[in-house]
Amino acid sequence: MATVTLQGNPFSTAGELPPVGSKAPGFTLAAADLSDLTLDSLSGKRVILNVFPSVDTPTCATSVRKFNEKAASLDNVVVVCISADLPFAMARFCGAEGIDNVLVGSTFRSSFGDNYGVTFVEGPLTGLLSRSVVVVDTDGSVLHIEQVGETADEPDYDAALAVL
Repeated sequence: MATVTLQGNPFSTAGELPPVGSKAPGFTLAAADLSDLTLDSLSGKRVILNVFPSVDTPTCATSVRKFNEKAASLDNVVVVCISADLPFAMARFCGAEGIDNVLVGSTFRSSFGDNYGVTFVEGPLTGLLSRSVVVVDTDGSVLHIEQVGETADEPDYDAALAVL
């Protein structure tokens, strides 16, 4: 288990992020149109997994906006924004914000959070995902991980992008 904080209070997650150099665990998420979005379907691309509790919170919304902006200029890179929000909510947010350089993936029918060790297992966010970033190379290997120590803080965008 990993421990992160929410407003300074410690809470545990289901496990640990996959280590750098390991094979990224496969996943199936619900895309905006309810189709399956899988890691296998992104094979051959470099993938940034932007994981967060809910797009309806300020920090989460900011991370979607910033990765959308920064990903626009990167070749062969796809950003997948992942939360337990329903795909309809994430699609509505992206549409209202003019965000079109990211994919959205909902965990509402997925074991993603447990497979990546990021599901909160206690506290007020139990069942939601801990703010994290995982960068996966074209061959499926993990290039970078970050589980943000304080849930209210933004991830280190530059560190994630630097490995690309």
